[in-house]
Amino acid sequence: SLVVLFGATAGAYGAKLGSDERELILLVWQVVDLPSKKVGTLHKSLVKADNLELSDQCREVSGLTPEGLGKAEPLDRVLQQFSQLVSSDLKVLGRSSYTLCSDGQLLIRQVLHPETSKKNFLLSDCFYSFYDLRKEFHTCYPSSAAVKDQTIKTMAEYLGLGTDETEEDFGVWQVKTMVAIIFSMLSESCNHIFTEPETVKYKYETGPCSKSETVDSETVIRARGLPWQSSDQDIARFFKGLNIAKGGVALCLNAQGRRNGEALVRFVNSEQRDLALERHKHHMGSRYIEVYKATGEEFLKIAGGTSNEVAQFLSKENQVIIRMRGLPFTATQEDVLGFLGPECPVTGGKEGLLFVKYPDGRPTGDAFVLFSCEDYAQNALKKHKEILGKRYIELFRSTAAEVQQVLNRYMSTPLIPTLPTPIIPVIPPPYTIATGSVRDCVRLRGLPYTAGIDDILEFMGDATGDIKPHGVHMVLNQQGRPSGDAFIQMKSADKAFMVAQKCHKKMMKDRYVEVFQCSGEEMNFVLMGGTLNRSGLSPPPCKLPCLSPPAYAAFQTAAAVIPAEAALYQPQALLPATRTPQATAAAPPAVTYYPAQAAQLYMNYTAYYPSPPVSPTTVGYIAAPPGAVAAAATATHTPILPQPGALVRMQGLPYNTGMKEILSFFQGYQYAPDDYNGLIQLSDQARSVLQAPKEWVCL
Repeated sequence: SLVVLFGATAGAYGAKLGSDERELILLVWQVVDLPSKKVGTLHKSLVKADNLELSDQCREVSGLTPEGLGKAEPLDRVLQQFSQLVSSDLKVLGRSSYTLCSDGQLLIRQVLHPETSKKNFLLSDCFYSFYDLRKEFHTCYPSSAAVKDQTIKTMAEYLGLGTDETEEDFGVWQVKTMVAIIFSMLSESCNHIFTEPETVKYKYETGPCSKSETVDSETVIRARGLPWQSSDQDIARFFKGLNIAKGGVALCLNAQGRRNGEALVRFVNSEQRDLALERHKHHMGSRYIEVYKATGEEFLKIAGGTSNEVAQFLSKENQVIIRMRGLPFTATQEDVLGFLGPECPVTGGKEGLLFVKYPDGRPTGDAFVLFSCEDYAQNALKKHKEILGKRYIELFRSTAAEVQQVLNRYMSTPLIPTLPTPIIPVIPPPYTIATGSVRDCVRLRGLPYTAGIDDILEFMGDATGDIKPHGVHMVLNQQGRPSGDAFIQMKSADKAFMVAQKCHKKMMKDRYVEVFQCSGEEMNFVLMGGTLNRSGLSPPPCKLPCLSPPAYAAFQTAAAVIPAEAALYQPQALLPATRTPQATAAAPPAVTYYPAQAAQLYMNYTAYYPSPPVSPTTVGYIAAPPGAVAAAATATHTPILPQPGALVRMQGLPYNTGMKEILSFFQGYQYAPDDYNGLIQLSDQARSVLQAPKEWVCL
């Protein structure tokens, strides 16, 4: 038997049913016995929603009113009545089992399952399997319209059935017409058989994902704005009613290994993905979640892995994964098992533990643990911030994708001896960088995040002719995204004043932009990470004396192509004025070296735009090998400074350690600041720090 089901919400109707997150207000159904072609009683039930406000479309189409709905039963009661009435109708027809049949998939997948999940009550098993009348109709009549274009009215018109909706109440006509369509499909000319129902997964299945897998880009979405503590099960609950692929939830991590509020979700097919996109700005608790299209490559980058150890660890299916963070570096498997205790046994004992290590085998303090059920995992989470040894341990829910990400991140951590070798010298002509207290610069605040240099030049209008060469500097935040600020070097203080007066609060892309006059020194301080506001100027940490990177003997003087990413970083305004011990000393030439792959390795670690000078992990600041420096010196006939010194690597620093504390730590082993050679000014396409590194003297 089939139970023909029709429903409506307090919001959108038709193809947008459920997309506005409105509650169900109407259910209409009727039992159809397929062998005997008999029908049961037609039932219509109003549903009392928590929010009785109806949309204009709902009022017009359904004719329902808030007053009438206020007297109805809530959804859980209506569903109980539905089960009872269907069972009695089946008994009358001499049947015991049935399958739902609805007009499309929206009522089941986009309305009933999400709403009952939010209201924390379970649907009966009958709602996890149903027939889509539109698909069945297209299978029976291949020459009819495409499935996505079908409606009850178009199917009735194709069969020549009556289509006057005004003859019956809203919902009643729809169910009667669906029953008539089914009987036409059962006629001798068609003899259609209902054999393959649509299914809804009961729960999300976890599992590993290999980088060698092929992931269809038409099945992947990106969810943004997730609470940081949300797990893969929370995300699966948000998409309740849609079928997520096994291991298809991948929580994204930031550069520090923490969740950034985004996730990539892979569905079983493109149809499910398209339904997921309709949940854009639906709510998870009090937060709305943005849903966008994503690609299979993005999913594999986050969720894919190549480690056999990880694959073996994740091979145990339907396990709850807990991440432990802050373990003592000396902690063993026995220590972790003892910490968890007998009330939360680990699946497989020691085999259910996975310690995260660096490529050289050193522990990171992270580990992942498998539990066979939710109760054991909950007991483990109660030990959050309990002490093991002399350290408190943090415990969080985790996912298979997070295990892959953390392992991939640590196992691919670049080590100094393994930096790429191809480099290329670039000798650009020097030019002047604004310094001092002359107020010949302007600061633009409140720029649209999509604004580029071309937009700024258009915004400046006729004043663009008064901008110094290479004088436009965009400011990025710590995530490498536009901050809405920019600095512009003008040819004089008068020009800067005129621009500030003319362009202040002028519109750019529907936003007004504030324009202030400032000095070159203030500009450099902000570009280097300082702050400039009404409270005054706060200098950046990199204005303190700092060490230059050493020369790496591993580098070879082989020519290579400058990576395209390096052209994005043109931070000449970052560099402060060069300090020269003697006025007559000749300035060394500007030599820049771009490692062919270093840009990709370190681009994510750029903190500011431009990044702090003399940073060994920043593109453009890797010291040149002596051979290449000598070659550049020969080409320019200018003496080059030597490159003595040694590299000191420090481990175990407190997280709040700054440059000042490090220099104080080495007090007594450092050359005088006067021996420090300043930064060298470069062109827009290249920059570098070419100086004599500090020598560390250990007595």
